[in-house]
Amino acid sequence: MKKQYDKALTLEELAKQPDSEIDYSDIPELDESFWDKAKITRPRMKSSIRVRVSQEVLDFFKAKNPREYTSHMAAMLICLFPARLCKQIEF
Repeated sequence: MKKQYDKALTLEELAKQPDSEIDYSDIPELDESFWDKAKITRPRMKSSIRVRVSQEVLDFFKAKNPREYTSHMAAMLICLFPARLCKQIEF
């Protein structure tokens, strides 16, 4: 398959791209058996707590993403759990 783009498209570029230009060749068709086996899952509830951290820790996470730094801190804590949970986290 020929690569159509040399770089990843921005959200704006993707929004402007007509459906006719989307390459579905590597996406399998979803038949009824897929939907028969599909499970609805609800997100885990989150608790709000107050934690004191050093300024260095706060600066590190805020520098990565000022809007979602608490989510990234929580994700790092989850990585202290068994390795199977860490596979679910993307940074």
